[in-house]
Amino acid sequence: MRSEYFARAALLLALLSFALLAFGCGGERGGGTGAYTVTDAEGTEVVLPKRPHRILTLSMGTDEIMLGLVAPSDMAAVNALLDDPASSNITELAGAIDGKVKDPSLEEILAMRPDLIIVPDWGDTSLVPSLRDAGIPVVVCKGAKSLSDIKETIRLLAAAAGVPARGDALIEKMDVRLRSIEEKVAQIPEADRKSVVLLSLMQTYGGSGSSFDEACRLAGVINGRAAIGIADGQVMTKEDLLRINPDILFLPTYTDHGRYDVDAFRRQYLDDPALRTMQAIRTNAFKEPFEGYLYNNSQDFVFAVQEIAYCVYGADFALGRNEHLSAVEK
Repeated sequence: MRSEYFARAALLLALLSFALLAFGCGGERGGGTGAYTVTDAEGTEVVLPKRPHRILTLSMGTDEIMLGLVAPSDMAAVNALLDDPASSNITELAGAIDGKVKDPSLEEILAMRPDLIIVPDWGDTSLVPSLRDAGIPVVVCKGAKSLSDIKETIRLLAAAAGVPARGDALIEKMDVRLRSIEEKVAQIPEADRKSVVLLSLMQTYGGSGSSFDEACRLAGVINGRAAIGIADGQVMTKEDLLRINPDILFLPTYTDHGRYDVDAFRRQYLDDPALRTMQAIRTNAFKEPFEGYLYNNSQDFVFAVQEIAYCVYGADFALGRNEHLSAVEK
């Protein structure tokens, strides 16, 4: 009798454990302490035993998204450029996080003891198998090149972080801001729309198919590269630049914390005698968009749209330097 009692007790305990596990996997969907599963951009099902609180993402854009979904205390580290006021619109948030990384090695990542890692598919995905072998949940996300890509990534990262409702809230905030910009852009006559060319240190960036191109369209601005058929990933020559003959040139400001001579890069164009007849150079129509917005592929892409419109059309689109959309309650 005694052995039968213990056998029944063991069976009841096993059934109770199974029920609790099943509830954690299916019932809470990451909103509480139970396990949950997300499917990443490569179709891999990733199981998280509980909501993570030492998150590491391996790009600025995914850091920026995650910092609109969770508190800084939930991040193990962020990209080193996020505390650079020339490149980041979230320097204050980044300053609250001790860890700063730039292309960390496998050993450096493991030393940070992350409980969730986000890896963009354009980055070094060779580390992913080793990280998973070490028992760390790794979610691969799409490298965002459009507004729809950004929204897709927000939903994925929100699910991975165990806060799916915050992802929906963040996207709604984006849509509200974009509708406000769209209403103002609609007041600009087609005849008054200006053309721009982005002189980027990433010299193949900014053609059709890039997030910059979509931001220009939403800002009511003509992207000169796209207008003559240059696609993202293709080089724009100086001959192309003359053919575009833009109204305005967007100049780079990136200095890598003062270590890069951006003026030397600018002079390749502004001091070139062959370009002196170009409209933007003849009229000194140079603008320096805030790069913390301009190259932003997070929810703050909406501020890239607004910043472009501000640089081209003026005060109606003015905004501060450190605006950031967040669904985290303060």
